[in-house]
Parts: sequence; C-alpha cells; structure tokens
Amino acid sequence: MKQISMLLCSVILISLCSFNVNDKVPTKLYPSITTYLKAVEKDFDKIPEERKIQLKKIALYLQTKLGAEKKAGLVFICTHNSRRSHMAQLWAYAAAEYYGVTGVENYSGGLETTAFNERSVRALTKAGFQIAKKTEGTNPIYEVSYAKDAPVVKAFSKKYMDAPNPTSNFAAIMTCSHADKNCPIVQGASIKIAIPYEDPKDADGKPNETEVYNERCKQIATEVLYAFSLVKKTK
Repeated sequence: MKQISMLLCSVILISLCSFNVNDKVPTKLYPSITTYLKAVEKDFDKIPEERKIQLKKIALYLQTKLGAEKKAGLVFICTHNSRRSHMAQLWAYAAAEYYGVTGVENYSGGLETTAFNERSVRALTKAGFQIAKKTEGTNPIYEVSYAKDAPVVKAFSKKYMDAPNPTSNFAAIMTCSHADKNCPIVQGASIKIAIPYEDPKDADGKPNETEVYNERCKQIATEVLYAFSLVKKTK
C-alpha cells in the first residue's frame, strides 16, 4: 500500500510539472487586455514557489474537472467581496480566453455583503476591462466586458452562497487570509485553496492609493494567468 501511495504521489507531481503553456489561439479579448496579459506573462518566474504550489492546485482541479465533466466552477472568496475576489474572478475570465480554456465559470463572493469597491473598478478599467455601472445605491451592479462577443459579467457584492454563485461542485479560492481563517469549511465546495493577497484597502485615502490598487491588480492578474497557463486544452 505504501508503494502504491508513493506511486500515486509521483504521478500527481509529474502531471503538475509536465503542464505546458497552451499554444496561443486567436482570442476575442480587447487589445488592451491582451497587451496587459502579455506583459504580466513575463513575470511568471517572479511568483514565489510557495504560491506556485497553490496555483498548481487550481490548475489540477480545472484539468480534472474539464477532463471528466467538460466544465468547472471557481468561486473566489474574500471577506467583503469588494476588491480582491472581484479582481480574481474577472482576471480568471480573461485568462481563460487568453489561453483558449473553455468550460470554466468564474464567480466571486464574500462572508458578508458590501459593494464592488470603486477603486478596484478603476484599477481594472485601467488594465483594459470595460465596466459600466448599471444601478445606484449602496451595492451597485456593474456590467463588465473583457472580450468581443463574450457575455458581460454582472459584478456586485454578495455572499459566496448567494445567487448566481453555485451551491455545489466548485473550487473555493480564498483570496484573503481573514476569509480563509474564518471560513474553515466552505459549504458546497469540492476543494478549498488559499491564495491570500494583501488588502489594498489599507491604502485607501493615502497618496499611494492608486499605485497600490494597480499593483494588487497586476499581482492577481499574473498569478491567475499562471494557473490557467498550466491547464491543457481538452477536446
């Protein structure tokens, strides 16, 4: 039994190490987003090895689900579903389009409801997303577009179990340490993977506010893109 377990571990490690970046396929991404992703793609070697281990878990989950079911779901979770989780969700859609990975649905949610922070909206807009506010109020709904002819993504703050998020058969990707610690079990999740980011909220109202939000947006884009680059296309 011990030998079998060691063999299985070896197979998993080999499969992770043998992931290849997908050959580029023509995408419908907006040119500005394509340019942004080509730039961050060059920074894969700057991702710390301990974070790559977690990102490879996301890739392996997607590979397994897409191979078996032709579809997979990711729910990016932070405490307020205001900043980091929205950035990760939207970059996941762009990354999938960039590498031609089909069948992945991306969502975001929190442990409580607040609002999609306007500073995050500005950072994502600067990166190339087209974002339009469709409702007013304390928790406005935004429509986000990232590619020609792709369905718009409705972005607003919600708890991770609220509609339109799935209630089962998804990977919970924890984008903040607070949510990871305070939600040890994510209801309905098939797996929980932690990739916490520092909260750009700490820079709110400070002279470096824009710089911090743009940097966090870039970091999340780089790491999410890396995870998707490891997913082999499935027929």
